[in-house]
Amino acid sequence: MPLTEPELLQLFQSDEGEQLERKRSADDAEKLRRAICAFANDLPNTGLPGFLIIGQNDDKTCAALPIDDALLTSIANWRDDGKFLPFPQMSVAAHVIAGCRVGIVSVQPSDNPPIMYDRRTWVRVGPSTRRATPEEERRLVERRRHANLPFDAKGIDESSAADLDLLRFRTEYLPSAVAPEILEENGRSENEQLRALNLLSPDGRATATAILMLGNDPRRFFPGAYVQFRRIEGIELTDPILDHKEIGGTLADQIRQLDELAALNIRTASGVGAATRRDSPDYPLAALRQLFRNAIVHRTYEATNAPVRVTWYSDRIEIQSPGGPFGQVTLENFSRGATDYRNPTISGALKNLKYLERFGVGFAIARKALAVNGNPDLAFELNAQHVLVVVRSVV
Repeated sequence: MPLTEPELLQLFQSDEGEQLERKRSADDAEKLRRAICAFANDLPNTGLPGFLIIGQNDDKTCAALPIDDALLTSIANWRDDGKFLPFPQMSVAAHVIAGCRVGIVSVQPSDNPPIMYDRRTWVRVGPSTRRATPEEERRLVERRRHANLPFDAKGIDESSAADLDLLRFRTEYLPSAVAPEILEENGRSENEQLRALNLLSPDGRATATAILMLGNDPRRFFPGAYVQFRRIEGIELTDPILDHKEIGGTLADQIRQLDELAALNIRTASGVGAATRRDSPDYPLAALRQLFRNAIVHRTYEATNAPVRVTWYSDRIEIQSPGGPFGQVTLENFSRGATDYRNPTISGALKNLKYLERFGVGFAIARKALAVNGNPDLAFELNAQHVLVVVRSVV
């Protein structure tokens, strides 16, 4: 709930502590982000939000900082820039308190700690922010509130670390997800590392993300966790099939194989204009890469055996993903900048492995690449069961 005027005044006049930090400006973004991470982790387990006041001096006087929309938007966008994993729940707003205009960042304690910023876990101890110790990480893991977790962060029944490719975890995933100096510290067993990265539940079950990212056999637990690829010679589903594949394995495996298939199936026409030669693909690979990743990341994996379907016709590509728009994303604002995350832990895992650049920009990147290449804009068919994206070839 929004703070009342008396609550805002009390906050403005309070000393810094485990739930409050003030800064005269937003110039030191690193310190601000670390504080946001620490508030989300709520090491003292207060269950209360933490607050950053921007535009107030340490002595509680007004810093007279211009608090404009550009500043507030920039801070709000930190949540989705890929450095916080999982996402913190935060809001940013301007307030006038005792005649001083300030920006206030409100951060809710996470149901899914530890939250990491820049591959490190930060906690608040008194008025200071510092890196968590192994013991503090263990305390945070034990506090996960299972009932409130997204599906991809929940432990899956009858699973354990034995269902994961632990060699792949050690050699590929762990170095990409955790800062080098943290890996060098003693005191974290492999199971504790898995728990801290939201890959094992506190009771030792593998999470949905762990199975889909590192599972020895992901389809044992999620039969629909694959991609059906068809190459059609024609414009109807009943036309001759040139190629058909079921692409399984981990989500990273699926993305790699889809990228390879796209590169093989794109056709390039050569043209000569003036004194230059121009090679024009029927689809830009950069756009298809974004759309394939979007379908895999945002689909539902819960209670469905349906795969992602990629059907490549002579004049278009149809990409169908199980599950309709999610959360704040609706039929009206879909693909137009609205963001929400059905699978935030999967998104974070793929971001760690460099398959995602940042969150919420896939459609924008795809649209730009299509426009530059001369393709028509994307078309969509949306309902509660699936999202269908249609990419048309260069006319």
